[in-house]
Amino acid sequence: MGTAIWGPRRDGDGWRAALWAPEARDVRLVTSEGRHPMTRDADGWWDAPVPGSCYRLDVDGQVMPDPASRLQDGGVDAPSIPACAVTPPAWSGRDWAEAVIYELNLGCFTPEGTLQAAASRLEGLAQLGFTAIQLMPIGQFPGDRGWGYDGVLPFALHPAYGGPQDLADFIARAHDAGLMVILDLVMNHFGPEGAWLHHAAPPFFDAARQTPWGAAIDFSRPEVRGFWTQCAMHWLRDAGFDGLRLDAVHQITGPGAQDFLTDLAREVAGLTPPRHLITEDDRNLPALREAGYDASWNDDFHHAVHCALTGEDDGYYASFAVDPVGDLALALERGHVEQGQPRPGLDHPRGADCSHLPPTGFVNAIQTHDQIGNRAQGDRLITLADPHGVRVAYGLLLVAPFIPMVFMGEERGETAPFQYFADYSGDLAQAIRTGRAREFAGIAASDGPGPDPMDPATFAASRLGWADDADARSWMNLTRRALAFRSALVVPLLRSGRPETRVSRDGPGLIRAEWRFPAGGLAISLAFGQPDPAPLPRPDLRVGQAGSDYLLTVKARP
Repeated sequence: MGTAIWGPRRDGDGWRAALWAPEARDVRLVTSEGRHPMTRDADGWWDAPVPGSCYRLDVDGQVMPDPASRLQDGGVDAPSIPACAVTPPAWSGRDWAEAVIYELNLGCFTPEGTLQAAASRLEGLAQLGFTAIQLMPIGQFPGDRGWGYDGVLPFALHPAYGGPQDLADFIARAHDAGLMVILDLVMNHFGPEGAWLHHAAPPFFDAARQTPWGAAIDFSRPEVRGFWTQCAMHWLRDAGFDGLRLDAVHQITGPGAQDFLTDLAREVAGLTPPRHLITEDDRNLPALREAGYDASWNDDFHHAVHCALTGEDDGYYASFAVDPVGDLALALERGHVEQGQPRPGLDHPRGADCSHLPPTGFVNAIQTHDQIGNRAQGDRLITLADPHGVRVAYGLLLVAPFIPMVFMGEERGETAPFQYFADYSGDLAQAIRTGRAREFAGIAASDGPGPDPMDPATFAASRLGWADDADARSWMNLTRRALAFRSALVVPLLRSGRPETRVSRDGPGLIRAEWRFPAGGLAISLAFGQPDPAPLPRPDLRVGQAGSDYLLTVKARP
């Protein structure tokens, strides 16, 4: 047989389904017409035609959906439907240097929580100056509501958000507005309920290793690498996404993992128009960016800003709480702060030299779903710090020569929390409640255990308010001005090549930075906790009031 294609595939006018189950003794395809034997090859692939409109798989007596299902007829245990993605119209894509990312959770972005409702908001984001939307994971997970990182059917669109045509319409509408659409894809683990691959193919996992979220995946096996490569190409090529953000690649480890990630970049590089790859990698290593990935999330920038504005020093903030303004200067100078050097508050050095990477190799943010939602109360930065300081940090984020990312609502000064929510029941729900309460018990800044993540009210409280008052309009005006400056003056500099960078610390809360690109220069003067005695004269952009403790002045020149 020699098949290596997971899930359903076209076979003339019909369909075939395939499953890798190398240790199974008997696998049958289950339809409304009965159980149909599947044929096994020497490599452990089982294959059969699909009679009818939907099917399940019976693996040694356990009935389950297809782990590579593209569409479910209901929840994660429902029959699988052998349906193709609806490909949106082609478009030419956008250059990575133009990227200004807007991260959102589809369930909370609008009152309706659907792709159709979200599509109606895209033009407004484009008018503010955003050029990319990044969706938190949409692969199917149990229940109706959740962050998406506990997905178990990574090829299938979560049905609460809509169907394949809704996704195609969303992407087409984004492209019409000039917006790229990036998908957050989880390849490092499966959720705790409904992950039938554990039964169907135990060798998919490495029993000797664990991630913080369960069994590690064994990337030494070509069948496993094929599963995830096909999943990525399904979303990029078949569904029309412009890029992927790969969640926690520091947990994609073990034999074969690095080869898989490198090969994936090579595969994606062959697509037209060009697609973009972003990693979340807390190791601060350059290797994947050297191998073709566009950028990595830069939590160091976030941590420096957060500690400078809040004074928090718990957990991973410890090393950034020693001198946060100094760390912010380092982040402006070289991207990552921690690049292998010893630092107070660290048990061992973290990272490696990334100074050779371009500024576009770093995705900076001052708020993300992680940094808000993994707080006990889901507090946004604006509720924890001086709003004037937050505005200046936000302005800096938008104009500095790194790739900026904004979390949904930030552009309007949103104060509603973004809390952790899920839709489990029984013992698993209680275990999650207990685990999160234990996690926050020793954190001084947690302010209690937080709301019940299973309560629908927790989900409802995390929805955007879409306020249209004077404060919201002021934030949107800042967003519009800063992104217009970025588009007109910063993006041409980024396209011209890598800069020479000079950053100085001129006082406890004063930073001067200059980036000299082949096409010109960008300069900032930042007061972050004390008045600036010498802001840039006649700046192209100013955020904050002269003489205040928080002021940003920015100039660009050809």
